[in-house]
Amino acid sequence: MFKVLASYQLAKKSTMWWKPTVWVLFCCFTLLPPQSDSVAVMSVDLGSEWMKIAIVKPGVPMEIVLNKESRRKTPVAVCLKEQERLFGDGALGVSVKNPKVVYRYLQDLLGKRKDNPLIALYQKRFPEHQLEEEEKRGTVFFKNNEEMQYSPEEILGMVLNYSRSLAQDFAEQPIKDAVITVPAFFNQAERRAVLQAAQMADLKVLQLINDNTAVALNYGVFRRKDINSTAQNVMFYDMGSGSTVATIVMYQTVKTKDSGTQPQLQIRGVGFDRTLGGFEMELRLRDHLAKLFNGQKKTKKDVRENARAMAKLLKEAQRLKVVLSANAEHTAQVEGLLDDIDFKAKVTRAEFEALCSDLFDRVAGPVQEALSSAEMSMDEVDQVILVGGATRVPKVQEVLLKAVGKEELGKNINADEAAAMGAVYQAAALSKAFKVKPFLVRDAAMFPIQVEFTRETEEEEGAKTLKHNKRILFQRMAPYPQRKVITFNRYMDDFVFNVNYGDLTFLSTQDLRMFGSQNLTTVKLTGVGSSFKKHTDAESKGIKAHFNMDESGVLLLDRVESVFETIVEEKEEESTLTKLGNTISSLFGGGSSEPSVNASEPVQDEEEIPPETGKEEEDQSQKEDKPTQEEKQEGTEKAEGEAQGEEKTKADGAKADAKSDSQDEKEGSKSEEKKQSEEEGKTEEKKEDKKAKPQKRTKISDEIGVELQVNDVLDPASEQIESSKKKLQDLTDRDLEKQEREKALNSLEAFIFETQDKLYQEEYQAVVSEEEKEQISGKLSEASNWMDEDGYAASTKELKEKLLELKKTCKAMFFRVEERRKWPDRLAALDSMLNHSAFFLKSARLIPEDEQIFTEVELKTLEKVINETTTWKNETVAEQEKRASTERPVLLSKDIESKLALLDREVNYLLNKAKFVKPKPKPRAKDKNSTSTDNGKANSTEADAEKVIPPKEEDSPEKAPEAPDDVKPGEEPPTAENAGEETKEDSQSEETSDTEPSENNKSENHLGDEL
Repeated sequence: MFKVLASYQLAKKSTMWWKPTVWVLFCCFTLLPPQSDSVAVMSVDLGSEWMKIAIVKPGVPMEIVLNKESRRKTPVAVCLKEQERLFGDGALGVSVKNPKVVYRYLQDLLGKRKDNPLIALYQKRFPEHQLEEEEKRGTVFFKNNEEMQYSPEEILGMVLNYSRSLAQDFAEQPIKDAVITVPAFFNQAERRAVLQAAQMADLKVLQLINDNTAVALNYGVFRRKDINSTAQNVMFYDMGSGSTVATIVMYQTVKTKDSGTQPQLQIRGVGFDRTLGGFEMELRLRDHLAKLFNGQKKTKKDVRENARAMAKLLKEAQRLKVVLSANAEHTAQVEGLLDDIDFKAKVTRAEFEALCSDLFDRVAGPVQEALSSAEMSMDEVDQVILVGGATRVPKVQEVLLKAVGKEELGKNINADEAAAMGAVYQAAALSKAFKVKPFLVRDAAMFPIQVEFTRETEEEEGAKTLKHNKRILFQRMAPYPQRKVITFNRYMDDFVFNVNYGDLTFLSTQDLRMFGSQNLTTVKLTGVGSSFKKHTDAESKGIKAHFNMDESGVLLLDRVESVFETIVEEKEEESTLTKLGNTISSLFGGGSSEPSVNASEPVQDEEEIPPETGKEEEDQSQKEDKPTQEEKQEGTEKAEGEAQGEEKTKADGAKADAKSDSQDEKEGSKSEEKKQSEEEGKTEEKKEDKKAKPQKRTKISDEIGVELQVNDVLDPASEQIESSKKKLQDLTDRDLEKQEREKALNSLEAFIFETQDKLYQEEYQAVVSEEEKEQISGKLSEASNWMDEDGYAASTKELKEKLLELKKTCKAMFFRVEERRKWPDRLAALDSMLNHSAFFLKSARLIPEDEQIFTEVELKTLEKVINETTTWKNETVAEQEKRASTERPVLLSKDIESKLALLDREVNYLLNKAKFVKPKPKPRAKDKNSTSTDNGKANSTEADAEKVIPPKEEDSPEKAPEAPDDVKPGEEPPTAENAGEETKEDSQSEETSDTEPSENNKSENHLGDEL
């Protein structure tokens, strides 16, 4: 029997080709998550010159996305023509020919007013662009013509939308959630600008993560085992294309309430230089090459006045910088630079270093700033690791190594992709669809933020003066996300306060000018006076403003509330029996008493801002923000006095009761009226005792109206956001329509040329008549002529209709060819299946009668299917041979596959029955001394054994072996030697109930149902 099974399995494996769709679907469903929606997430490392994209999806953990050119990084460049839009390398290619329509290096324009020095610097670097000022917001926008006007946020939205399309093509599923990296020195206006760009692109931002934090996270995730309770300080020096940032990160394991001991990174210090990067070096090289070309005097024109020629020199300078990092000298050359004149000149590394000498002097600046903000020395830093493409310049490494005083610089991290990989890990951690190992991240705010307000104060002489107060909300390098609460105690009517940046003296004068406005928001509160009028009987606890700096480093004012405290009588404490009775009654439908949530209580992670104790405001802040020491002592003495009064009242009442009882014993002859009056007196005393109940303080909060006035850079109105979203969506639809038309055009061209070629191939000539060939050839020639005249200007619909018409004409020819290709394999598979099925049937009939497991009906059914299939095959093949090759065939591949499936199903049914059947128990040996009664029992036992009924476990010490659960249809069954081997524990775990069917019966019933 086992040989029969094995032989059929081999035959079946050889014919598995006819079930490819089933196997493909099975593999796909095993990879897909149970959720119906998309669960993939992405990250975008948004740099000045390049962006790197990474994704996480089920089965693909943390992978860098390849763009259409199969590159791992994509230029941040957008080409905007009237009827065309290009991204990445395609846009860079246009920048050399027409730099006016290509927009790059957008980071310097985000969240900036027109008077910002960075705007002027951008205009100097790219004079071909026309930047205009927006009237309402004071920001800038690109003006190509009256119809093509785009803000930097809109162009960045296009870039983000393009990055999502690349990620979706790579992940093969839609993606909506993303984590985007931003420079650590981005202020509030710049961070909001990135969020606005993502909103225009309809991209959900899980978090804006600082690029240095993303790098540190990637470094820590892959070195989790090296992190312990001992703090390790690592400096990451990141010099990119546009800026330089030095970051000190502390790695350490910490204990958490939820997940135990986990690794954590904490940003200790950050230093930066906004304009120090590789792009400035390339600009110096470009200007040097322009000077060399003008010095050759091959033309009277100045190359610096030609935007196209300067774009060519910039491209050559970028290549030259990379080559000089590995070579001492190199020859720069540009064909047809100006007036078809070629340019060629030798440049040495020494010349390059001399051009950028002042830039190299600024390399050590961010390191010193990072140490200063962290209040550390270089001796406390264990390692310095290089990040960013510009750190590959040898002179940068030389100057930096000397500045940090280390033996060597760490290069054990991918300088280009570390930020993207760290950000996508954070995206997976924030997504609900993935579960990653926890890695705690404590980022730090670079710029302090404070609250400022002005209030009238009375001097000793009675004169009123205005006093300006400041409260620090977030210190420099304060960790976030974090919530803070600040309380105003002296206001009883509507008032105004400001949220501004704190002390920024650590920035240079130039950095302060680039930083922009130091005023963030003016907050106007309404409804303060009405809340006080509403709660005149309650004690005011001040106006509380709840601030939140979220995971993206953006400051938000959650709410403002007016808090009061009132005194209510506390209910008497119930006895244990009373509480138990109330609990039982509530279980059977009694009244429910849910605990109320007090809105005035702060959230767990909120921190109350303590009052400042400076000399100039010490007395005032003490009065405003917390009770004085004398008030505390006075309140304590008052509480102690009340407690002593209650104890004295109770003692006096007890003495009066004792005295009255003794008088009743001595004077037993008192009248009933006197006793009644004494009892009434006692009752009144008890009522007075009951009135002295304990008191409880309850907080009441009222929502205060808030009106925000942005003072740094105005956010675009909601209507403007929607207009930008529609503008970007229209451009996307136009691009998709263009791609669809190009696809239809290419498909039509390819079909015409391929089909014309096929008409001369042997296998096509064999199935097509001369008349049909002429008809098809004429249709193809007609379509080709139409393509030359009108096809390239036709719409997508017309192209698709023309292709559909041609396919309909050639459908019969293609069908005949395809059937003839399939016949040999299909017929061979059918013959093999028939042979093995017949062998299986013959072997099954040879099984001895006492071991036979198949019924006669089952075997005859299989025999009938084999005979009918054989007859159908012989008749159909014979009829097909009589037909001409140009006629429609009667032998169809789908009919052969149908016969194969029917035959396979019948044999599979018998195979499954053979796999899960129980062997019959052997009859017991007959005892010589047994009586006739024993003989009768033995005979009955033998008769029962023929019924193949498994004995109950309590009747027989040995249990018949069952088919193992892990044996599936189509697998090799266990051999006879190991079929009965099972441990004692296994036999005990396989006990079945008398009322439930055994696993064998379940399997047989299931297979029967399927049949």
